Amino acid sequence: MDRRSFLRKSAIGGSAAAASTLAAPLYAQGNRTLTMVTSVPDGFAIFDDAANYAANAITEMTDGQITINKQPAGSLVGAFEVFDAVSSGQADLYHSAEYYFLNQHPGFAYFTAVPFGMTGVEMLAWYYHQGGAELHQNLASLFNLRPFLAGNTGMQPGGWFNSEISSADDLQGLRFRMPGQGGQVLGRLGASVQNIPGGEIYQALSSGQIDGAEWIGPFADERLGFQEVTSLYYTAGFHEPGSALSLSMNLDVWESLTPAQQRIVEIACEATHANNLGMSWAENGAALKRLQSEGVQVREFPDDVWQAFGTAAAEVRQESMSDDLFAEISNSYFEAMESTSAWWEIGDGEYIRQRNRVNAG
Repeated sequence: MDRRSFLRKSAIGGSAAAASTLAAPLYAQGNRTLTMVTSVPDGFAIFDDAANYAANAITEMTDGQITINKQPAGSLVGAFEVFDAVSSGQADLYHSAEYYFLNQHPGFAYFTAVPFGMTGVEMLAWYYHQGGAELHQNLASLFNLRPFLAGNTGMQPGGWFNSEISSADDLQGLRFRMPGQGGQVLGRLGASVQNIPGGEIYQALSSGQIDGAEWIGPFADERLGFQEVTSLYYTAGFHEPGSALSLSMNLDVWESLTPAQQRIVEIACEATHANNLGMSWAENGAALKRLQSEGVQVREFPDDVWQAFGTAAAEVRQESMSDDLFAEISNSYFEAMESTSAWWEIGDGEYIRQRNRVNAG
């Protein structure tokens, strides 16, 4: 029996045992506190804002029947240990980015972001209306988890660099912080990729441990103070055009909730997803202007570097296509993206081009 089959049967068995002992009705009779572990420290812009929004929404909408006790990275478990903590039942739910858990299954990448993938709005369409949510649930159930999207950072910049990237050759040996498939792409192009938790990036960059790093966007990056360390900021990234954040609950805990409580969690996460994407759009423009006023120099990757990113990204995806579940998720994702982007191009895209032309005058 393979590990995924075992985990799926274990999750079903655990749920049946809970039902047979009437655990779910007993839970529902009184108020309860659920422990949420997160992958960032308190106060991290955008990322922690989403965790707080989701936790508060669940607590308030259940009228205190469920109180979320948020434990930031390092307080109960480490930033990258939240998956195992919730899967095993050490904690009740986590808020994180699913691409941190590619060692569990490479398909988790698609529920954060993949290179040359979906924007935040396209992710909304796929996840809620084109099968993405069901695929996320199928994958996570193998690990005794019930997942939801709960946040979206929007477009993430290419990152902060100590030196300019004039060609793909400049990536050779570059010590760079980037997780997910994006990091795998950089590694294929010769970079030394570091998967460093958000709370440790500033120290690694300022100490010279790494030569560059990407995080979330101007608003969140400004909050962490990267402009104090380096002034070269590549503002369009290939790796995360619309990065989703996730809330995932231990499956046995999820099944112990009443149907009304489950629906509240679903709605709270959907609201968090939309609110967080709006926050990212609202804050990033003004933050970038502030950064530029402090001397930050905006750069864009040359076309040949973009081409190198694209070639390597296709190779990285192909490496995992022999896994049936990965292939199912990947095919669904890119088919949905093709469909929505085709409409965007002739609808919104044309409107924006004409709007810019008319307003320019």
